[in-house]
Amino acid sequence: MDSNKRPDTMVRITTPELANAFIDEQVAAVKAQVGDKKVLLALSGGVDSSVVAALLIKAIGKQLVCVHVNHGLMRKGESEQVIEVFQNQLDANLIYIDATDRFLDLLAGVDAPEKKRKIIGGEFIKVFDEEASKLEGISFLAQGTIYPDILESDGVKAHHNVGGLPEDMQFELVEPVKLLYKDEVRVVGKALGLPAEMVDRQPFPGPGLGVRCLGAITRDRLNALRKADAILREEFDIAGLNQTVWQYFIAVPDMKSVGVKNDKRYEGWPAIIRAVNTTDAMSATIEEIPYALLHKITARITAEVEGINRVLYDLTPKPVGTIEWE
Repeated sequence: MDSNKRPDTMVRITTPELANAFIDEQVAAVKAQVGDKKVLLALSGGVDSSVVAALLIKAIGKQLVCVHVNHGLMRKGESEQVIEVFQNQLDANLIYIDATDRFLDLLAGVDAPEKKRKIIGGEFIKVFDEEASKLEGISFLAQGTIYPDILESDGVKAHHNVGGLPEDMQFELVEPVKLLYKDEVRVVGKALGLPAEMVDRQPFPGPGLGVRCLGAITRDRLNALRKADAILREEFDIAGLNQTVWQYFIAVPDMKSVGVKNDKRYEGWPAIIRAVNTTDAMSATIEEIPYALLHKITARITAEVEGINRVLYDLTPKPVGTIEWE
């Protein structure tokens, strides 16, 4: 039987009891596959890699080596959460790499979206490869491949961790959640004790805020984007929209408009709110946000975020627009 094909008889994991049974089964399978060898995992902090990390820690403990690369394009608090959960709470064997300057220096002045993506993906591979080459005794590579990845990309999780992983890594793969759908992965993550804000994390592009800081990325505009996005997410959480909206974020374009601040002319960037619902990401509808909430978000962003003087709401469905701006 094809090990990459989900059996028709496989029960969907929808309850903690089913999740715990799956965890017990995979812990035994991982132990049998790995033995006393070491496993390497690129831990992005996303749902899939986080669940795989927690599962492997339960199975083999310190034999798992997690590498988290902060490319400087993470959302507010995400790298800190990875360190807190995996290093401080789960006592993981975690290597943290702050490569912010390295990535942002390479991206300086680059405004073409595809070129930005290639730079971010290519540099991620280099950083991960450099760290992996320093390690000894690694025999396996763990990946957060899930079943839609197999269906959509012929078994290769090419989009995972920005740009894939080095092609010359001749490690045997460990993919414990490869037959699960995203909703099942979330149930397993909760059963493993991961925090809800990590397990329920929204889809996030591999290049991170690099494709939401539109045009050539500057550090000041990137910081403004990160703060504005954090406010949007906080207010959506308070309003309960985090439970009903599939994806929401801020994009900040490389353009300024005139505003007024402290009775003086003030040039600033616009913050564009994007909030969509979809079932398959092939098409998307726009969430109707209450005006009172939009006013609150606007007031907070323009008062609390240096450099932003307007807040806009993108009403374009997919098609004709895409979900991301770049």
